[in-house]
Order: sequence, then C-alpha cells, then structure tokens
Amino acid sequence: MIEPTRIIAIRHGETTWNVDTRIQGRLDIPLNATGRQQAARMAQALKEEPIAAVYASDLTRAWETAEYLGLAHALQVTPEPGLRERGFGDFEGRTFAEIEALLPEQSLRWRKRDPEFAPAGGESLVALNQRVLEAAGRLAARHPGELIALVGHGGVMDVLYRAATRLPIQAPRTWTLGNAAINRLLWTPQGFSLVGWADTQHLEGESLDDGLPAGRLRPATNA
Repeated sequence: MIEPTRIIAIRHGETTWNVDTRIQGRLDIPLNATGRQQAARMAQALKEEPIAAVYASDLTRAWETAEYLGLAHALQVTPEPGLRERGFGDFEGRTFAEIEALLPEQSLRWRKRDPEFAPAGGESLVALNQRVLEAAGRLAARHPGELIALVGHGGVMDVLYRAATRLPIQAPRTWTLGNAAINRLLWTPQGFSLVGWADTQHLEGESLDDGLPAGRLRPATNA
C-alpha cells in the first residue's frame, strides 16, 4: 500500500494581462503589485503547513508566486515545465474580445471546449490534459505520505480539478480558478481526488508588504 500524497495546487498571482482579459499562454508575463501581495498572503497562510517540496512552472508569473512559498518554508523551488500554461499560439497577446472579432471560427471552437482544437501554433485540450496529469502524477509519486505544492496556471488548475472530480475535459466550467487561491487534492496511483477548492480567505483584508527580499526572484529557464 502506498500512502497518498497530499497536494496544494496554486494558480499564480494576478498579472496586468489577467486584468485586461488578455491571453498569456506561454508568454512570460510577471506578477503585478496585486499579484505579489496575493502571493505573499498565500505563503503566509501556508507557513505552518508541513510542505516537503515546492514545484512550479518556470514561467515568471508562476515562478514568482512559488518563490514566496519557498521562502516561507526555506525550500528551493523546483522548476517543472509540465506545469506551464496551455500554449495558445496565435491567441497569445490578444484579449477575449479581439480573438472573437479576428478569429471567430477558432474562437467558437475554443469556447465550446473542442478537445482536439488547438489555435495555430498552440496546444489542444487533449495535449494539455495529458501533459499536466503526467507531470503532477510523476511529482506526487515522489512524495508518498507527504505534502507538496504545485504552482501553475489557470489551465493547469482546471485539468487537476477535472481529474479529481472525474469530469470530462469538454464539460463546461462551473468552478473558479482564482489567482493565488489554495486548492487541495490527494493523489494515489489510482488518480486524484478533491479535498478542497478555491480557498481565498487569506486574500481578504487590508493590503500588506510583499515581504520578499530584493533579488530573491530568479525564474528558471523560460525556454
């Protein structure tokens, strides 16, 4: 019998492109001031948790978020490209409205969650799903009986939620994917199960200093 691995899954903090509803995909956008505060609050909320390892997408917005958590636990963040956001190809850099106006047929397939559809130069839901579940399962298998943190993106959180609740990848989304929200899962060799989702209590209240020393944020390679 293998003991379950407990997982805290976290989407990166807010970016200016989140505010603008602009597709980031693989483009490397940093956190904004709000995002840094969100990341600091998340790290503070999890400071007493017995986290054994922190893994993160190597895109800057996720890496920055993970560094707050790593600092709180005196852990080095480990880069994991399998936790990167979905590649959106020609959609990247455009707002939702721009995509609908400029690429209406592709926009419709995207909004209908066609599992096989990939924007030109991008990634399908099928490919995203396979990539994320392989990476998350592989990392969880390293830590039976332990608690780990996975820091990624909205698309990554969506895949994990669907896997844990046995929802198909084409089903309409009815759950939130909040910036710096705390999501909890269990992993066994049989798959993922849901413990808690979209905890944002730590983001309420007055703003605070982000508490991260200058020069601490050093993303891994973003190739």
